[in-house]
Amino acid sequence: MRKLVYYVAVTLDGRIAGPGGEYDFFPAGDEQQSAAYSAWTNTLFPDTVPTAHRAAVGLTDAPNRHFDTVVMGLGTYRPALDAGIGSPYAHLRQYVVSSSLKPDIDPAVTVVPGDPLALVRELKREEGTGLNVWLCGGGKLAGALLPQVDELVIKNYPVVAGAGVPAFDGAFDPTVFDVAERTAFPNGVTLTHLTRR
Repeated sequence: MRKLVYYVAVTLDGRIAGPGGEYDFFPAGDEQQSAAYSAWTNTLFPDTVPTAHRAAVGLTDAPNRHFDTVVMGLGTYRPALDAGIGSPYAHLRQYVVSSSLKPDIDPAVTVVPGDPLALVRELKREEGTGLNVWLCGGGKLAGALLPQVDELVIKNYPVVAGAGVPAFDGAFDPTVFDVAERTAFPNGVTLTHLTRR
């Protein structure tokens, strides 16, 4: 069965974005550190690089390694829309969970106004590709989908936001994950892969 993997950047206090959805405050280190970190993550997770940026980082024809499908909330989708990009991950099947978004926003995007748990259960039962489903964000959607999250890939940045969008915004539901692998980078970021116990 396919897995739902939450791959996300997080601050030390568990925020995935600021109060206004901003994420430009995540420190990347100096130019050399930033380039090395980006090259490493882009090589490992090319599927998570937005289509508009793939050519610039040498991933134009890179095959998907982990994911063939992305699920996101409206807050995560909104920056692309505001930039005039209706299909931010054209190399993946795209689902946006939103009760307010028009269903015909883009022919490459499926808007899901209802139960995200039902959507993910259906996606996980699909066969054929061998690739998983990427939960891209946001916090409310991650909170709703926590019962279906199989793995976490957390990019933890050395910054405290103080306020903003939590990684999981839902009911109190302690859920244990085991650390499978952890990598530290010179720019202070740690990337931790966790699996559901």
